[in-house]
Amino acid sequence: MKSYRKELWFETKNRREFINITPQVEKCLQESQIKEGLLLCNAMHITASVFINDDESGLHHDFEVFLEKLAPEKPYSQYKHNGFEDNADAHLKRTIMGREVVVAVTDGKLDLGPWEQIFYGEFDGKRPKRVLVKIIGE
Repeated sequence: MKSYRKELWFETKNRREFINITPQVEKCLQESQIKEGLLLCNAMHITASVFINDDESGLHHDFEVFLEKLAPEKPYSQYKHNGFEDNADAHLKRTIMGREVVVAVTDGKLDLGPWEQIFYGEFDGKRPKRVLVKIIGE
């Protein structure tokens, strides 16, 4: 069995962003030369997420509205975590959106369903953060 590991780095201009990282993950899969196996892709920071969904701007807006209703950024004083930082909402948003995805690799390709894409969700941006891609298989 072969194993491949790579870190992808992101630094968003905004506090919150959704970035389609499917092309970068597909490039990792090509580099790995693994044809059959599993691919794990996870955010390595507790205020960021990796998830699978549709690449549609209206849906991304809906995610933003939904998450803001569940864990509003402001007022900062509503959160006990916000003493030295102002990112308690980002921790909660990450918990809702998830840490990672696992995708089957079949015949050297990501085995995604129709319209499925892999996204990096940033909830406390404007600084470098990394995503791990780990692939195992033959």
